[in-house]
Amino acid sequence: MTVSVLRSTDLGSPAEEPSADVLSATRGTLLLVDDDELLVRSLARVLRARGFVVTTASTGTEAVAQATAQRFDVVLSDISMPGMDGIQLLRRLREKDLLVPVVLITGEPTVSTAMEAVEYGAFRYLSKPVTNDSVTRVVDLAVRYHRMARIKARAAEALGTDAMPSDRAGLEASFERALETLWMAYHPIVSASTRGIYGYEALLRSREPSLPHPGAMIEAAERLDELHTLGRIIRDRAAAPVVTEPEAGILFVNLHVRDLLDPTLTSPDTALSRIADRVVLEITERAALDEVGDVRPRIARLREMGFRIAVDDLGAGYAGLTSFAQLEPEVVKLDMSLVRGIDTNATKQKVVRSMTSLSQEMGMLVVAEGVETVAERDTLVALGCDLLQGFLFAKPSPPFAQIRW
Repeated sequence: MTVSVLRSTDLGSPAEEPSADVLSATRGTLLLVDDDELLVRSLARVLRARGFVVTTASTGTEAVAQATAQRFDVVLSDISMPGMDGIQLLRRLREKDLLVPVVLITGEPTVSTAMEAVEYGAFRYLSKPVTNDSVTRVVDLAVRYHRMARIKARAAEALGTDAMPSDRAGLEASFERALETLWMAYHPIVSASTRGIYGYEALLRSREPSLPHPGAMIEAAERLDELHTLGRIIRDRAAAPVVTEPEAGILFVNLHVRDLLDPTLTSPDTALSRIADRVVLEITERAALDEVGDVRPRIARLREMGFRIAVDDLGAGYAGLTSFAQLEPEVVKLDMSLVRGIDTNATKQKVVRSMTSLSQEMGMLVVAEGVETVAERDTLVALGCDLLQGFLFAKPSPPFAQIRW
């Protein structure tokens, strides 16, 4: 059984790379981990004779220390060890290096252990007794895959593309680092009539390079079943500076549709609930509300607390009105695809004029997102949009940026 690690980004701690001379003279560098001293000596002797540079460790803790000090091409570890077992070691190694292939060996193979090994990203799962030739073949293959993975990671970095870890252990490590470095940027929303600040949208940011944008963090949270954890942190962090800054105006906070199922969303004890009358909760028109069986009573409860509801990304290619009808929003946010170049596009102007007019007839405020030019701004004002948001006025930043009209 195998799990590809080729899509992961190398986020290792500053461990030493093997020198070019070492790499050219050997088949690769190997960390061999087992509490069976006799087996370690035997395997190390065989693999060294076949051209590998072998470092040994008798415990998981010792292995983590070795992997922190030096970068290896492959880790070969027993699963059953006192203290830290092979699966736990794999998870610790992913905190240091998302790419290094880990080959696990066991003398007591079970389906559940094999499945766990695969889930957490073991490159191979071998059963004892293993032959010298079979171990050599697997280690040699792991070294080749590892080198290819690093090449692909460098290519992804050069091209600026995403490289989310594909195995659970790597994804857990990335997600934990992302939470540790999570911060909120605030993007001003401007009143078209007063040319002043109406409020700010809180936007998720993180300094974790393997999860480089909000979509990647949300996808990781979905895969790890940590959406509630991420949502709670976002809501608490978003509210914190607004609680003590009344001049910030209205706070717009994005919700994942599954956040509606989180009981803390309607808890009166959270920072966000305490300023509910100054908060607009955004739910994208793309959201599949059928994931939440009782949307209407949940939304009603939020309104009772003082929250207002916005439909985000309106007009982004979703023709149905199911979400719109279920949410009955107080605010609608026009997708930036409608805003971009609207000053030179008569069709977009007709669509935005109609959407704006109908929304306002139903008592809804209209926000135009993605305004980047003066011409777009002036066209949207002429079409009747109430609120404007975009880089023309300010970029998302720590609280609270001033605007330029």
